[in-house]
Amino acid sequence: MQINFTPFPDLHTERLQLRQLAFSDEQEIYIQRSDARILQYIDRPKANNLDDAREFIQKIHTNITENQSIYWAITLKTNPTLIGTICLWNIEPEKSSVEIGYSLHPDFQGQGYMQEALEAVVDYAFEAMQAKTIEAFTHPANAASIRLLQKNNFICTGETEGLLVFKRSSSVSAPAQ
Repeated sequence: MQINFTPFPDLHTERLQLRQLAFSDEQEIYIQRSDARILQYIDRPKANNLDDAREFIQKIHTNITENQSIYWAITLKTNPTLIGTICLWNIEPEKSSVEIGYSLHPDFQGQGYMQEALEAVVDYAFEAMQAKTIEAFTHPANAASIRLLQKNNFICTGETEGLLVFKRSSSVSAPAQ
């Protein structure tokens, strides 16, 4: 596997820019990590204030510098404000495996933005990183996430700790448009 996130790999889709998270994103990261609608299916500590958001951004920067994970801010090409995030983490070089995670502000859901972001990041994982497998974990009640994964040829392989486990192999072709 190729694991080197310097320089940071900005990605672009038809409508989106996936860029490095910045400290100026602190307000949006606070929302991403505190809004009950976003956290509904995600088991993680709730951010209590902007300091928590800044601390998280610093952690992300450190992880990227140390090639432990890669985390993109999702923005519209027409507006640099963060609307969501997507990352590759739990990188296991010996298995050529990575885990993908994502979240999107509710105001932007249902418009195909995460589909675009997911396609770009899956391509990055398989092509640039040379991963062989991408895993995703989602809550069984998160129907939108399940549909997104299935549409992108992720296969449900079981359940662990109350979450559905989805996997996609690099040998599986991209979804039909």
